[in-house]
Amino acid sequence: MDFLILMVIVAAATLGLMLFLMPKFIAVLNARDYYQEVSEYAIKEYREKAKTPAMGGLLFVLVPTVVIFVAYPTIFHDLKALMVLVSYILFSIIGFLDDFLIIAFKNNAGLNPKLKLLLQLIFAGLIYLFFHPLIDTRITLASLGFSFDLGLLYIPFMILLYAAEANAVNFTDGMDGLCAGVSAIALIPFFILAVFKNEYDIALIIMAVFFGLLGYLKFNRAPAKIYMGDSGSLALGALFTALAIILKEEIALFFIGGVFVVEMFCVCLQLSFVKLFHRRVFLYTPIHYAFRLKGMSDKKVIRLFYIMGIIFAIIGLLVGLL
Repeated sequence: MDFLILMVIVAAATLGLMLFLMPKFIAVLNARDYYQEVSEYAIKEYREKAKTPAMGGLLFVLVPTVVIFVAYPTIFHDLKALMVLVSYILFSIIGFLDDFLIIAFKNNAGLNPKLKLLLQLIFAGLIYLFFHPLIDTRITLASLGFSFDLGLLYIPFMILLYAAEANAVNFTDGMDGLCAGVSAIALIPFFILAVFKNEYDIALIIMAVFFGLLGYLKFNRAPAKIYMGDSGSLALGALFTALAIILKEEIALFFIGGVFVVEMFCVCLQLSFVKLFHRRVFLYTPIHYAFRLKGMSDKKVIRLFYIMGIIFAIIGLLVGLL
């Protein structure tokens, strides 16, 4: 089958199934009172959203994976593609456990943060263990002729990269349509880079996830009928990391995921200053809430972050291509 036709089929099937299944999934969650409790630390304007169901990320993980398997089962013979999908699914499992505990016990405790981080590190380590023959330990930047082999140091680097990116995407989740939209934007340069490097199986996965996110956004845009939860945000972070590792675009990832980097940097800086100096640097973190507290509407904040995402995506694409 011509690969372009296959991509069209996968994209259409993924989007169609998302639009068909998501209302049913939302109805099931509502019927079972599977709502995520709003944290006591959330800003006042968001506490009214306590009755919105979570775990929407499960569908944009499962649907693209199943569609790919049915439409193109031989993709699982491609170990690079398999690593990307395994990363996506494993981190979604961690997120699902956290989401389920939050819903089951009706509070935002979920998984113990240390346990959640430990699971992320363990799963990243397992990914390295099973797929290490595929992994190039060099960090390269072809445009500058830069190449440095980390050797064994690549193992902790990769493990920490998985955890950092997963949590960075998680910090970005918080406003209707924000995380999914920024993530969809970030997938575009990765798709172009995959095609440019003739990694068509990887490009197919990116295409499927992209249209899965578009289907999800139909129900997550304001006013959101469902949230992705950690089931989706941790999975997306692991997906971006796996793509960067397989495509050898670790440096480009820093720019492509620039919005996520900014979100995490602000949270870490805020926590450090509060702990060391007992004062805040920002009005609120994650930083998108600070814009809201300054008087910007959700729509304007999301538009700003989308623009930032597009700018970062272009820079990251240039870093990867040049």
